Amino acid sequence: MSATAAPLASDRSDFRTVTVGGATLGVATAVAVVAFLAASRLVPIAAGTRGGVQALIVLAAGVAVAFLPAQWTAARSTEGIAGAAAMGLVGTVVFSVIDIVLLRPFKAYPWTWDAIGGGSTWWYLPIWWMLGTFAAWMGGIVTAAGAAAARGETTLARRALPAVAGTIIVAAIGRLAGVPVAFSVITGGAFTLVLAALALVALARKG
Repeated sequence: MSATAAPLASDRSDFRTVTVGGATLGVATAVAVVAFLAASRLVPIAAGTRGGVQALIVLAAGVAVAFLPAQWTAARSTEGIAGAAAMGLVGTVVFSVIDIVLLRPFKAYPWTWDAIGGGSTWWYLPIWWMLGTFAAWMGGIVTAAGAAAARGETTLARRALPAVAGTIIVAAIGRLAGVPVAFSVITGGAFTLVLAALALVALARKG
């Protein structure tokens, strides 16, 4: 007598999955921010070492925010993609709480955004929430499309590889072109653009 393994549940968007995953994502984001701050203070600035380390941290955080929610919701269709986007939103809210409660009192970094907003925190928080939701949404679309093309489960590394490779290329072009911002900012912007482009390609192929 033989037993077959039950298939893994897909397209999970229940309350527990979204909230627990979002909380985990928020904590992971906080860890990435602390690592970025540590690199800013401890890694030598010579020969672009500090900028390179910071860019790697930004890229790793971007991959986590974009693709982990879709993995945890097993996104295969609209339901799972929506669950991933919701998880991304919860993650940004959880990080915002950690940021305000812990990082702000310890003056972990200068609050430039507050100064731009006339001393107000709230003007940029919705932008942060939208960015996290957008990244997880795009990652969900790419993940669902990749799973459909592979006709089954695909690893996180395989799903994220095109986004990582594209980001490296675009960021390198931006650096060589002399874009007047920090390399970590170029990397974050490049990742967002490449991720959105991959999602659009996935939707075009599906349509």
